[in-house]
Amino acid sequence: MATQALQVVFLDRDTISPETIIRPFSFDHELTVYDRTSIEQVAGRIANADIVITNKVPLRREALAGATRLKMIAVAATGTDNIDLATCAEKNVVVSNIRGYAVNTVPEHTFALIFALRRSIVAYRESVKEGRWQQSQQFCYFDYPIKDLAGSTLGIIGEGVLGQSVATIGRALGMRVLFAARKGGQKQGSLYTPFEQFLEQSDVITLHCPLNEQTRDLIGDAEFALMKRKPLLINTARGGLVNDDALVRAMRSGQLGGAGFDVTTPEPAPDDHPLVQLLDLPNFILTPHVAWASQEAIQGLADQLIDNIDAFHQGQPRNVVGARK
Repeated sequence: MATQALQVVFLDRDTISPETIIRPFSFDHELTVYDRTSIEQVAGRIANADIVITNKVPLRREALAGATRLKMIAVAATGTDNIDLATCAEKNVVVSNIRGYAVNTVPEHTFALIFALRRSIVAYRESVKEGRWQQSQQFCYFDYPIKDLAGSTLGIIGEGVLGQSVATIGRALGMRVLFAARKGGQKQGSLYTPFEQFLEQSDVITLHCPLNEQTRDLIGDAEFALMKRKPLLINTARGGLVNDDALVRAMRSGQLGGAGFDVTTPEPAPDDHPLVQLLDLPNFILTPHVAWASQEAIQGLADQLIDNIDAFHQGQPRNVVGARK
């Protein structure tokens, strides 16, 4: 007797570049693709799905309750803070994510922000655009600070594959690298620097950790006050890691040498978002969550997404997040 085709629903195809090739699954299926899905539409769209693909669409308890056929959620990203993992465990739904695909693209974007800020690239470009070079009447001018990275201290929060890749680049540039110990915890061996000491010693601080209840608002007013060296702060991880209002105060008061953010909460950032209001500063850069989005990385993500789903269908789920009952 022929088996019934599995119903696969992709909730937000527009979050993957249209140039990316998404190859077919290896099993009999019916695929329904939505460009984007609002929170109000989730429950209806996943009601009869066996497998759901989502990048950023939240899958919460209320929507999952009616998805009686659901067997797998394939997250087209590494972060799973948009998935109710506890409910998935209760319902014995496998959740798989993408791993390792951003090992080049995120560190490269991180250093693009660091270089741009450390050498005031954006500020000088804008000043040339406004005619400052011609007005200076000489071959160069010194309106904005320029500092080398060699000999400076790079502080990394998060020692996973991305943090380690950033460390490798930093060392190649002649930077001293520190990994932060857990905030409020004891020193975790010789490889980690106590959190407060880490903040005091770093010339550049970059975030590569997940967002959870332990890391939400990881950096706020108290932490900025400890940053004696007026470092650059780089965030290509999650917006909720840094308190937005505290960041505004730190930038406006000169506690930071600059900041480069690729993430906000929510996304996209509304016009009145605190970080959008900082765009008048020459030492603040905001990019639209594209650190992950090199063409090579997105294709690798899409390939791994299909591999995860095929492996699940073959009874060998991989990249599983959380635990089933």
